[in-house]
Amino acid sequence: MEYTTLNSYLKDRFGQKVYKIAINAGFTCPNRDGTIGTGGCIFCSKGGSGDFAESPTLSITEQIEKGKSRISGKIKNGKYIAYFQAFTNTYAPVERLRTIYTEAVNHPDIVALSIATRPDCLGDDVLMLLDDINKIKPIFVELGLQTSNESSARYIRRGYANDVYDTAVSKLHSIGINVVTHIILGLPGESKQDMLKSVEYACKATDGIKLQLLHVIDGTDLAEEYKQGKFNVLSLEEYTQIIVDCVRIIPKNVVIHRLTGDGAKKNLIAPLWSADKKTVLNTINKALKDE
Repeated sequence: MEYTTLNSYLKDRFGQKVYKIAINAGFTCPNRDGTIGTGGCIFCSKGGSGDFAESPTLSITEQIEKGKSRISGKIKNGKYIAYFQAFTNTYAPVERLRTIYTEAVNHPDIVALSIATRPDCLGDDVLMLLDDINKIKPIFVELGLQTSNESSARYIRRGYANDVYDTAVSKLHSIGINVVTHIILGLPGESKQDMLKSVEYACKATDGIKLQLLHVIDGTDLAEEYKQGKFNVLSLEEYTQIIVDCVRIIPKNVVIHRLTGDGAKKNLIAPLWSADKKTVLNTINKALKDE
């Protein structure tokens, strides 16, 4: 089955293979600081889903250089995307955002920024800043929709309604920003049809999509519910079939940025099979090839 991969999209756009460097700029989240809530989303790790990012004690430039050194064996004279990953990366005074984004785009090896955030943290001042930076180097804004099922959204404590996401995507597109939407597959209580509906919902508007297996991470409220036997996680076989069904309905103009994801192995409670990413990707790719 053919689909548009991130690797092929980036090669076409930038003329070579491009790697992401995960950055932690020391932000927090309105779902943690009391603005919306204090516990965060039910699945979110203590690192704000930025467990593979560099230390926030380092400057943006230092984090970029450290990230480059980590993958120096894979790429020579390469180009990179600065991926602001941990917590909510537009949730700060706009001048602070301007300082860190500018430092990143001024790095000669950075060809683009990828900014993970919430659709309810995109005020007009932030949008104006993104518009400015996007004219220097392209920006991808990654939005954590996770599900279009409103009852599931309440369960995971997402903290906003679907129309907030819709409005955010519309505003970002109005200033030429590329939008990537995150969907979690395997949320408690969701059927395969629920998951496919979320993918269909996102694909009506988004430019790219990240499909993420639900990971149960130690220290989260989700982990407590799992330990109490309140839900089961997907098997590799189930997840693979769901991915095949998702890819089947994703239009070719929507770039698939991810078919699965990583949970930090030291904190991963379930599903343990997901820790062997090579086997997981081989299984998924074979299933897609056989379609």
